[in-house]
Amino acid sequence: MEGQISQAVIRRLPRYYRYLGDLLSNNVERISSNELSDKMNLTASQIRQDLNNFGGFGQQGYGYNVKYLYDEIGKILGLDKVHNMIIIGAGNLASAIVKYHKFEELGFKTLALFDVREELFGTEINGIKVYSTDDLEIFIKNHNVDICALTLPKENAVAVANKVVNLGVKSIWNFSHVDLELNDSDVVVENVHLSDSLMQLSYNIASRGKI
Repeated sequence: MEGQISQAVIRRLPRYYRYLGDLLSNNVERISSNELSDKMNLTASQIRQDLNNFGGFGQQGYGYNVKYLYDEIGKILGLDKVHNMIIIGAGNLASAIVKYHKFEELGFKTLALFDVREELFGTEINGIKVYSTDDLEIFIKNHNVDICALTLPKENAVAVANKVVNLGVKSIWNFSHVDLELNDSDVVVENVHLSDSLMQLSYNIASRGKI
C-alpha cells in the first residue's frame, strides 16, 4: 500500500497530526471533515481522500474521533516507536536539535554527537555527550542506531553517509548543503534544506508586490 500513496499525502500527515494534537489539548472529542478542512485549509473531500488511503477512520454522521485518529496517524508515521539517533557534526544546528524537546517527545532519542574537533570530545550538549568521529564504528556496533543526522559541511557528507550506511544505519537525516543519493536502496534519506523554505518566503514577499 505504501508505494501507492503519493508523497503529497505523506507530507500532509504531520500536519494532520499537529492539528489533531491541538484539538486534543483543547478537549475536542470529535470533528467532521468539514470542520477539519477549515483548520487545515484543505477541502473536506481532499481530507477524506487522504485518510481513505489508510482506511478512512471516520463514521458517516459522526465524523472522526480525534483521539483515535491522532493515535492512528501517529502509528502510520511510526511515532508509536522510539527511534534512536546520532548526530554527526556538533555545531550550532546540532545543538538546536538536541535542545528542542519536541523531538524526544515524538520518540526521536539522541544517543550521542560526533565531531572532529578535539576540544569538543567528552563535552556535553544538553546532556548528550560528544565523541570523536573515530569512535563511530564501535558506538554503532554497541548501540541500536536507527537514524543518523548529518549537520556537517557538504564536502564531508557523502563520505560520512556511506560510512554509517556501511556500519548498518538505514536512515539519514541530512542537513548538509548537498542532496545525498546513496546506492543502497534500503537506506532512507531525507534531505533538509532550511534555506529553501526561506527562499520560498522571499519569493512570496517579492511576488506580493507584483500582484
